[in-house]
Amino acid sequence: MESEAGHGSLSLDSGTGRPVPEAESELVERWRSERGELVELLARVRERCGGVAAFRIGPSPTVLVTDPSAVQHVLARHPERYVKRSHRARLLIGDGVLAATGSAWKRQRRLLQSQFTGTGMRRYEQRITGAAGTTAERWAGHARTGQSVDVGREMRRFALDAIWRSLTGHPLDDATERELDAVAVVANALPTLPADASDARDAVATDLARIDAVARHAIDAARNGSAGPDGPGLLQVLTDAGTEHPEYTDQLIRDELVTLLAAGHETTATTLTWLYLLLDRYPGAREEALAAGAEGSPQRRQALQALIHETLRLYPSAWILPRHAAEDDILAGYTVEAGTDILVCPYLTHRDPELWPDPEHFDPRRFVTPGGRPTHPGAYFPFGIGPRACLGLQFALRESTVLLEHLLPVHTLVFSSTPTRTAYGMTVRPEGPALATVMG
Repeated sequence: MESEAGHGSLSLDSGTGRPVPEAESELVERWRSERGELVELLARVRERCGGVAAFRIGPSPTVLVTDPSAVQHVLARHPERYVKRSHRARLLIGDGVLAATGSAWKRQRRLLQSQFTGTGMRRYEQRITGAAGTTAERWAGHARTGQSVDVGREMRRFALDAIWRSLTGHPLDDATERELDAVAVVANALPTLPADASDARDAVATDLARIDAVARHAIDAARNGSAGPDGPGLLQVLTDAGTEHPEYTDQLIRDELVTLLAAGHETTATTLTWLYLLLDRYPGAREEALAAGAEGSPQRRQALQALIHETLRLYPSAWILPRHAAEDDILAGYTVEAGTDILVCPYLTHRDPELWPDPEHFDPRRFVTPGGRPTHPGAYFPFGIGPRACLGLQFALRESTVLLEHLLPVHTLVFSSTPTRTAYGMTVRPEGPALATVMG
């Protein structure tokens, strides 16, 4: 591997560092004049200056990090030096685990972590399968009637059903789904809300009130022992915590519930929507996955997971991970001063041609062929890496795989309309409806 910025992994030597290469101000001004997306500026900075690069869109420099070794340094090796500050979605999720910091974050993560690994995940297997079965029945009905569907909405309904069953023990009903549409409305509005916190809250007050009402009803039901047909859900864990730990107030339980709802369905729904749009462009990938093994076989499951991983490579759940340098550091041989804003960008790392040959091409074989993907942990991190990596990683992969096991062998989609633009907000998502007819 070469050691210059942007050419392979960078050296992480300690000692005295060099200044971070900085993009010319003209590059930033041209981007401003074009009213481009932030990702377009970041791509130009990366191309011009390499895997650790500075640019200025304010009075102080921001450092973009895309090199795998530097990514690992920031996120996994030294998270105490590169910290999260106020989360972009705090207006929606409050003090939930995604936005929490310090000792509160450690306490909240410890409570939830056991629910999403090993034995914890087995508790939700039946609920995920139930949500997938409901979606399969609905698609069979669509196939019979020839009704056109919005694939993005179908995937949101499935993912919301899966997390709602896991939280409450109840299948998602139509009324609850309608009210929880407000979660996506607020999440999608966040990038365009006023900078003033009070004005921002006022702009989405009606939708926040709808979310709060659903949360209050679900919390009261859990507290009163109103378990669903699958028994108590994860919300029961949170309400039980409130009886032992005074910090788990009704407000914090609400914040954790909304965090799990938002993070637990929007990212999965977006990934599955992208996957079906990609299969429309690369239909051979579906045939290869189904031919990998018999229904229920490990080979079939591995091939379906490869479809998901390759989709996440191109469209990671978190396309950008902001951090803040809490102290001076030497990063990849460069000096990073305390107070510097850091942008770690999985979207660009995953599309680096030096790491991923022909990176714009959808090729799930990267994830099943020996040597088909880079082995460095900082080269592929759609859910982040390190102590703040996404808690729901295994849940998201499991529900996506189960849904594909139900749908992919039976149905294909014929799109009549596909989005022509991509929105870069909390997630990277198709902008606009993806209308299709369900066949099979």
